[in-house]
Amino acid sequence: MTDALEEVLARWKHAFDSHRPDEMADLFTQDALFQGFGPSVTTGRDAVRSYYRAVADGRRADVVPLHSYTIGPGVTCGFADVTVTGGARPEVRMRMSLVVQRDDEGWKIRQYHVSRLPAQTRD
Repeated sequence: MTDALEEVLARWKHAFDSHRPDEMADLFTQDALFQGFGPSVTTGRDAVRSYYRAVADGRRADVVPLHSYTIGPGVTCGFADVTVTGGARPEVRMRMSLVVQRDDEGWKIRQYHVSRLPAQTRD
């Protein structure tokens, strides 16, 4: 696992758990491609900020990095499993795919996509 992906995932988790949409938006490049659970691919920090403003207070994320690789100087890709719990909503399991890019401000998310995973069966 690359340190870049682990760093970005840790900052993403902190912003998510703290319900800080502005801090979340700052994790992304100005022109980031963003695909959350909605049907549309959006771009940019304003779209990211709006998406995370809609997340209910009290939601928390458990983030498990799965795999990452470097595709060029200052660009890393990777996957994580994320489980969101808390608040009045049910648990959500998802797979997150990221492309992160280093710029003058540090590592930023350039491309983001999540897909729901099926609910786990419990024995």
